[in-house]
Amino acid sequence: MVKPLPRLRLQGFNNLTKALSFNIYDVCYARTEEERQRYIEYIDEEYNADRLTQILTDVAEIIGANILNIARQDYDPQGASVTILISEEPVIDKKAAGKELISDAVVAHMDKSHITVHTYPETHPQEGIATFRADIDVATCGVISPLKALNYLIESFDSDIVVMDYRVRGFTRDVKGKKHFIDHKINSIQNFLAKNIKSRYEMFDVNVYQENIFHTKMHLKDFDLDQYLFEEKAKNISFKERMKIEALLKREIEELFHGRNLDE
Repeated sequence: MVKPLPRLRLQGFNNLTKALSFNIYDVCYARTEEERQRYIEYIDEEYNADRLTQILTDVAEIIGANILNIARQDYDPQGASVTILISEEPVIDKKAAGKELISDAVVAHMDKSHITVHTYPETHPQEGIATFRADIDVATCGVISPLKALNYLIESFDSDIVVMDYRVRGFTRDVKGKKHFIDHKINSIQNFLAKNIKSRYEMFDVNVYQENIFHTKMHLKDFDLDQYLFEEKAKNISFKERMKIEALLKREIEELFHGRNLDE
């Protein structure tokens, strides 16, 4: 729950821009080249433009935004992207109201408030590792908070590793002329995570409070090999092979979590 500061009387409307960015990773092991190709095809269908559009439409509803426009695209050979322009003001029917009566707030928000997602499936050419990354941005201008959609977005994907950034920019001025550079309390993105999510993930923070920059990254605590195997069961693999696969997967997870190659 986003806890606002005591209500302020503002001059004009709230000019603060709030941006929440995700990098969500799903990691998988596919033993053969054919299995890796089928994994890519599965992911490409599971998170196609239609599915992503539904997820982002739900996000708009959760944060209380009105949808102005939707653009979506599936890519060849794989991947998809969706962009939704949103506003905190009701959408006005141009035909009914007349162009000159369209709210200035709607126009003002179109270049600032948006929700986007881009997907990136890929595979390692030799080692059997396959990954899927979804990059999500929720940017709002005004009183709408993207943090309200935090838990829903994490649960909407197979989130083995999640990297999140939240920042507040600009200022809003009250009727006395004082500038306010943030309008809610926060000392970590973790404040807004549900308990059941917190219990499943190891989390690490890097925050720059004076700049209103908040960074949290997390990965699943428990490792169950069956959850990472594509079209295979751990019981059907030799002990030696299981140990090799586990080592590869854990290394991949650590490298994605830390954002660097561990052999460098």
